[in-house]
Amino acid sequence: MRIDRGVGLVLLPLLAACGGAAETGRVASAGTRPAMARPPLTRPAVTGLARPPLHRPPTAQIQSLPGLEGIIGSTPAQLVQQFGEARLDVWEGDARKLQFTGVPCVLDVYLYPVAPGREPQATYVD
Repeated sequence: MRIDRGVGLVLLPLLAACGGAAETGRVASAGTRPAMARPPLTRPAVTGLARPPLHRPPTAQIQSLPGLEGIIGSTPAQLVQQFGEARLDVWEGDARKLQFTGVPCVLDVYLYPVAPGREPQATYVD
């Protein structure tokens, strides 16, 4: 099988790039890689620790669509009583997502506290 000279010229730089050990004048032994020089790690100077500003999450926007009256405003216990055990129970901060599965669909219910320190209530359904 004969290789076209044009293809050989294209492959030559690629093959030359594989032989990085020859640049240093040392030959790496089988199974090892030549050492690469790394710049020293520097850390930024710490002049003082500032306290991050207090973040208050926005108030929950409550979804209001016909047919959701029995879900919106429900607590997690009420949702479990209505739909059974949740397949997923995911917390992120003070927000919570419960996922219920059934034959016809998958129901994601998002719960947020309507006031600080209160139990999350269903505010959105997907």
